[in-house]
Amino acid sequence: MEPILKARNLVKRYGKVTALDHCDFDLMPGEILAVIGDNGAGKSSLIKAVSGAVIPDEGEVFLEGRKVHFTSPIDARHEGIETVYQTLAMSPALSIADNMFMGREIRKPGFRGKWLRQLDRAEMERIARDKLSELGLMTIQNINQAVETLSGGQRQGVAVARAAAFGSKVIILDEPTAALGVKESRRVLELILDVKSRGIPIILISHNMPHVFEVADRIHVHRLGKRLCVIDPKDYTMSDAVAFMTGAKEPPAQDVAA
Repeated sequence: MEPILKARNLVKRYGKVTALDHCDFDLMPGEILAVIGDNGAGKSSLIKAVSGAVIPDEGEVFLEGRKVHFTSPIDARHEGIETVYQTLAMSPALSIADNMFMGREIRKPGFRGKWLRQLDRAEMERIARDKLSELGLMTIQNINQAVETLSGGQRQGVAVARAAAFGSKVIILDEPTAALGVKESRRVLELILDVKSRGIPIILISHNMPHVFEVADRIHVHRLGKRLCVIDPKDYTMSDAVAFMTGAKEPPAQDVAA
């Protein structure tokens, strides 16, 4: 099976620091691929390179077998890749519907939309409500309430729903449960599995090993700027994964990515 998103020989340098050192990456259709690695291993640079947030110095990125050149996250968005960053990138004072459509507002049809640039609020609210309902998030009473009135888990839910609404090919989640309590983390994990059940592959960057082992189909272990190995969570323990990540243990030859 051909990966839906793959990268070959990615290199990214910041001055004398090499963040990505001829790194490869493969995301298969319909899977949850966790990306783990120690701080400074280059996970963020890898994710930014495949989502358009940084431009690699060398190497290639392919989406559905096509070579792509992203010069910004907007390019990646146009190709159906959505990223939910750890910081969520939301405007707290704006409503849920406004946040869902930030940067891609729907205008009214005809003259009012084209020339007067009036927004079609009713349509945006309808779609936002549908998307939140689909993902079981309609515990949120009012689509017009400000995001700052939501709990951490609900905000994360809105961010994931926004990604699921527009990410037609790939969704990237950066530490989605980092700032959440146990109950809210559980809801977000359910949400991730829900999105996967719709056939959208997910890249999950996380330090939380129990979460990784619970939802991931495969685990990409990143070390010293490159892919060290890809493991199946059913074949290894969490301590194995941490040992590979920190260099305390060498991965078996069959799992080392060629």
